[in-house]
This record gives sequence, C-alpha cells and structure tokens, in this order.
Amino acid sequence: MGDHGIPTEHCYEEARVAETLKKGSRVTGAAREKLATELKKKYDSGASIRALAEETGRSYGFVHRMLSESGVSLRGRGGATRGKAKATAAAG
Repeated sequence: MGDHGIPTEHCYEEARVAETLKKGSRVTGAAREKLATELKKKYDSGASIRALAEETGRSYGFVHRMLSESGVSLRGRGGATRGKAKATAAAG
C-alpha cells in the first residue's frame, strides 16, 4: 500500500498517465476518456479541482472542463460542507 491507503501499483499507473499527458499536450480518444474517469472518481471522493489540477499537471480550467464533460455535478465554492446546516440548527 502507498500513501493514503492507495495500492502502490495504482500510484505508478497514475504517474504514467500524468507523464504521458504533459501540460499543454492534447488529450484525445481513449486517454481523454480514461483521464476523465479518473478525475470524476477522485472528485466524487472529495478531491478539489485545484488538487486534481496540481496532481495531473493540468490547469484548473482543463480539469473543470473535463469534469463538466463527464457529467459531474460540481460542488459550490468552498468545497463539501460537512453537516454545517445540522450544526447551526442544533446550536439554535
């Protein structure tokens, strides 16, 4: 296992994908679909667009566009809220 409980071979696979998708290079076909699937999975697991952009070496706009094209329901600014409404209701 690698960092954060992720299997090491999965980390190597992501590194290979990131290496082949150099910043500024076009991502098309199967590589684009694979990247979109990975970004969607990570975003749905709570990763921010900025974190995904940094991890893949792509721009915020590129990652945002890939997620939008994948049909992801984007979170509002500030990330996921963790029971904020419940905490406020309980205090009042």
